[in-house]
Amino acid sequence: MSKILVSVIMGSDSDLGVMKEAVDILNNFGVMNEVLVLSAHRTFEATREYAMSAIEKGTKVIIAGAGGSAHLPGVIAAMFPLPVIGVPIKSKSLEGLDSLLSIVQMPPGIPVATVGINCAKNAGLLAVQILATSDPELAKKLDSFRTKQKDSVLEKTEKLKTLGIKKYLEILKK
Repeated sequence: MSKILVSVIMGSDSDLGVMKEAVDILNNFGVMNEVLVLSAHRTFEATREYAMSAIEKGTKVIIAGAGGSAHLPGVIAAMFPLPVIGVPIKSKSLEGLDSLLSIVQMPPGIPVATVGINCAKNAGLLAVQILATSDPELAKKLDSFRTKQKDSVLEKTEKLKTLGIKKYLEILKK
């Protein structure tokens, strides 16, 4: 059985719709992962136990999504010595700005890489980039992914030039 390389953790199952984007990226790159719901506040002991044992299980990166006070990524980073990527989840009261600021403003000595609000896809890609530094096969897959993105944008430019703005927008609406 392959080792879990990336753990995707969220403070509530209501975050799953956002965090699934990270899981999708990891799966597309063939990166073994697991998904858990652990709360920094409601399940502190379970969160602590998980973070303290994750490295022994082979976990190399943890992606942690949280909304509101968004303590989960920081709590995990305090106990897990390898990269932690925080995903601020959009909240109802402050549109996720509270979550973003909570995650990005970690005290010196306990860093948490932070992506944009609800940008779990970028968290997944950042985890792949981190793993690719020591996995040449994964680095090749990442290079191919980026080439496809570039080609897609250039194709859209050519299509826009050929069709013009009005027709291009009509096609996008369909």
